[in-house]
Amino acid sequence: MTSMTHDGPQITGGVDTHGLTHHAAVIDQIGRHLADREFPATIRGYRDLLDWMRSHGELTAVGVEGTGAYGAELARVLTAAGVTVIDVDRPDRKTRRMKGKSDPIDAYAAATAVLSGRATGVPKSRDGVVEAVRVLRITRRSAVKARTQAMNQIRGLLVSAPAMLREQVAGLERAALIRTLARLRPAGDLSRPLAATRAALRRLARRHQALDEEIAELDTEIAPLVKQAAPALLELFGVGPETAGQLLASAGDNPERMRSEAAFAHLAGVAPIPASSSRTHRHRLNRGGDRAANNALHTIVLTRMRFDARTRAYVERRTKEGLNKKDIMRCLKRFVAREVYRALTSTPTERITQTDLAPAA
Repeated sequence: MTSMTHDGPQITGGVDTHGLTHHAAVIDQIGRHLADREFPATIRGYRDLLDWMRSHGELTAVGVEGTGAYGAELARVLTAAGVTVIDVDRPDRKTRRMKGKSDPIDAYAAATAVLSGRATGVPKSRDGVVEAVRVLRITRRSAVKARTQAMNQIRGLLVSAPAMLREQVAGLERAALIRTLARLRPAGDLSRPLAATRAALRRLARRHQALDEEIAELDTEIAPLVKQAAPALLELFGVGPETAGQLLASAGDNPERMRSEAAFAHLAGVAPIPASSSRTHRHRLNRGGDRAANNALHTIVLTRMRFDARTRAYVERRTKEGLNKKDIMRCLKRFVAREVYRALTSTPTERITQTDLAPAA
């Protein structure tokens, strides 16, 4: 698709996205409503939507709701056509109570948010290796949850199982327990509790083994993709394929959309929040942002606090200054976010000395 030029007025578009249809609207430079229309959520529908918007004038930008969900493919099509796409949050409850709720209203609101400058977020491009890492990690995460559920069910069944079966596996470690239960031969009438319990435990153990294999296969597939996407990130102390994969997924294929390390800190929920009052001057933990990215930074900090001599010295020094462990970890997560941002944006990471940890506070 090629971009088009117009001699007409400059216009701004807005799109309210849904699973089967998208509702589009256009406004002029002073915010007047020009037209709105519904299109199917298909490749042909996306192209018709773009042609329809351009028929009203020179399209400067399009605000799209849900660029990470229903609007993901639309955002890719518009970007490929040379259109500036802005990620727009849906209106808050107060606005919806005052102005009502409908597809045309939401589409015009998206366009108005872009024109006014209220919406400025650049959506993730979702067209590169990082997107591949993200979708594979979704599968891995569900497999890990299913494996944990299977293990919990095994433990629960053993609590109430007949003593003969309980004593057979008593004291076994997890791996040995799974192997033993997977080899059970549930002979006899399944109407008897012992035979039924043996059959259930055997199936759960084999499910656990199958999930182990699936997770191992996914790890083998994900690791080289993470290394391909951000080799500098894996070189940071305490960063492994799992935490690196999550940080990559949170940043997206176009990390340059984050204009500064402070923006990345806000994204990961590690930007310090002022919590001062009267003669007390302090900051508190940020409970917003991407909690999965925040958890990845938390894991890195825990690793460094245990194995990194530089971090342990920093913790000791800040403890003597009167900071508690929670505030020290907040400072460390902000510092790690700085390193991660530099690695994600391919900015050379300078050698950071011990005293450089202080600005993270």
